[in-house]
Amino acid sequence: MGAVSERTDEAGRCHMRVRIGMVEVYGPSMAPTLDSGDQVLVHYGGRVRPGDIVVLRHPLQQDLLVVKRAAERRAGGWWVLGDNGFNESGDSEDYGAVPDELVLGVGRLRLRPPAPGQTSLAARASWLARAVRPLFADPSASSRLRAR
Repeated sequence: MGAVSERTDEAGRCHMRVRIGMVEVYGPSMAPTLDSGDQVLVHYGGRVRPGDIVVLRHPLQQDLLVVKRAAERRAGGWWVLGDNGFNESGDSEDYGAVPDELVLGVGRLRLRPPAPGQTSLAARASWLARAVRPLFADPSASSRLRAR
């Protein structure tokens, strides 16, 4: 899956298209950064840096997409970990470094769904103020996760 495709116009200028998509988070492994039910805007093929939230194919079950934090680059690929240290999250501690070809993209934005029963205007305004958050690389999180 190519993340960026090139197209050349009549004048020979190159135009790049960035591939983006949405994935939904299931389970508590990325709490508190991401909660179950959150949507993540993914930049497929984006450059991965330590501390980034990444979407990858599970190395042992490649039809399963996984959302984790890229803790560090190691021989053989990226060492990925869940943010929730109290959760057995199925990460590189279980399956080792993830090869580059299985790391599909970088999370850029989190969209949190509204809580049930948020019907008042004030509740919806409050949700809107908190619902969308950018996902920046967090190198300090990467350091904390490696220390586990």
